[in-house]
Amino acid sequence: MKKPELLLPAGTLDRLKTAFLYGADVVYCGLPSVSLRAKSGFTSADLKEGINYAHSIGKKIYLTLNLFTHNQDMERLEEAVKMLQFLKPDGVIVADSGVFDYIGEVCPDLPLHISTQANICSWMTVQHWQKQGAKLCVLGREVPLKEMREIREKCPDIALEVFVHGAMCVSYSGRCLLSNFLTGRSANKGNCAHTCRWKYKFYIEEENRPGQFMQLDEDDHGAYVMNSRDLCLMPRLNELLNVGLDSFKIEGRNKSEYYVSVAARAYRKAIDDWAENPKNWKPDEYIKELSTLQNRGYTLGFFDGNAGPESLNYDISASNGEWRYAGRVMDKTGDSIILEIKHKIEKGDEIEFLSPYQFEPICVKIDDFYDAENGKSLEVISTGHLGQAVRIPVDKSILDKLPVLSVARKFIGKK
Repeated sequence: MKKPELLLPAGTLDRLKTAFLYGADVVYCGLPSVSLRAKSGFTSADLKEGINYAHSIGKKIYLTLNLFTHNQDMERLEEAVKMLQFLKPDGVIVADSGVFDYIGEVCPDLPLHISTQANICSWMTVQHWQKQGAKLCVLGREVPLKEMREIREKCPDIALEVFVHGAMCVSYSGRCLLSNFLTGRSANKGNCAHTCRWKYKFYIEEENRPGQFMQLDEDDHGAYVMNSRDLCLMPRLNELLNVGLDSFKIEGRNKSEYYVSVAARAYRKAIDDWAENPKNWKPDEYIKELSTLQNRGYTLGFFDGNAGPESLNYDISASNGEWRYAGRVMDKTGDSIILEIKHKIEKGDEIEFLSPYQFEPICVKIDDFYDAENGKSLEVISTGHLGQAVRIPVDKSILDKLPVLSVARKFIGKK
């Protein structure tokens, strides 16, 4: 059975390595000034290290240059393409046809991929980009399963990629002007203010009473009118796998190591289990794992056609979840884990470690833990000390299952 590559996002070098640790085949990232990565934590040195690391373990890195250019971007674009020549990634993700042509001329050996920002929703558009020399097209989130099958049939000789998980934009695959209009922050340059998540009040004006605005009262399900639920195709992933696409992509360029690890391990196991036994594949255990991520509620988006009102969350725009990122393994001693703290923990807590070697989480009760620098016994680490390293004694059998960069989570219950 053909397995698609699993493509994870990374905003830092540590997240890049975490994604590979938990099963990603490819990681996509980019320099901030010329891509949708305005909050990227990468430097050029980080990217070079990341690419070298990926190649050393037989994996790949794609870089993004998917902004739509203005005249003032030309100088930065020239510098970025020189950097591409130095970095030599496995693919470059672009949206602007001018950028496509420019990179093709200057770096003819770099495989060019067409971003979701280009809004590819038909086999005709895929064929157009293939004729221009594109090696891969990312289909728009608006393409339903039925049309994906047709695109695959009519375009058998080019790689096709789809988003399977992550935040959804109320606009057409991210082509939103609302953030720029209200705040001056461009979504196309990765600096979206997420204005679709804001709570709005609405007013009407009667024709014969100009200037007299009457507020429309909303009920409990009508304030967050543009707030989409998060995409999750796991419930129907087997149907998508049967189409024969080449790459499954997860959104989340600014998400944490915990998000990257949970998403990677869930989709990695789901894809591998399907390939081994497609007839008996069921999504339940993978959906349960994905539910530990903070989310706005999940939706299939346009998978079955036009998305309906059930794809929006009218109640609240914040992410909800019963689990929090507790920390990550930074080192190990003969009998202990050195954990960088990402959430409040205290003596007596139970935390779950996610091993990249098994799907079942490893539960550890914290009977004792210590400051990793001075050895002082601790009772609690508050949120004001996040990032501090602590030493947690554990059995050797657990140590062997948790390499450096493994993550841990803590159950906090419903808020």
